[in-house]
Amino acid sequence: MSNVKWEVDPDHSSVEFSVTHLMINKIKGVFEQFEAVLSFDPNDITTLGIQASIDANSMTTRQRQRDEHLRSEEFFHASKYPAITFQSTNCVLTGERQYELAGNLTLHGVTKPITFHTVFEGFNKDPRGRERVGFHSTASIDRNEFGLSFNSPLETGGIGVGNEVNIELYIEAIRID
Repeated sequence: MSNVKWEVDPDHSSVEFSVTHLMINKIKGVFEQFEAVLSFDPNDITTLGIQASIDANSMTTRQRQRDEHLRSEEFFHASKYPAITFQSTNCVLTGERQYELAGNLTLHGVTKPITFHTVFEGFNKDPRGRERVGFHSTASIDRNEFGLSFNSPLETGGIGVGNEVNIELYIEAIRID
């Protein structure tokens, strides 16, 4: 079978992140607007290719003042870099239904390689008869490598915002061809 195209269903998918705050707690956020197209042979998930775009301005942590700060020049600088993009380059089977999906992430005008640990959740049909596929992916990045280096030292030692950002994706896509 040849590659089939799938479009991510944003109503049944999420793009989430978390980062340590004050070295004691994780703050979570989501991007509410994103799109992606997947292409792969349903009989061989290692053929998986993804092209995705996230609207940096759609980020929310459910706290307005913090969200405005994160969108500012000190962090995402979303007015200058409104899109966060990912383009896959390789997919390797690492275990039963488990894959390493490598690609290039562009964030804050910087492109770096990243690898998502990905679980293939399976295929199913929705009530309207459309074929769907599901994936769960996780990765971590060092935000400093993308130029997101703002921080504030704590008087007790340490930093206000952790450097490691954990990314978690819950993806459901609909077959489009």
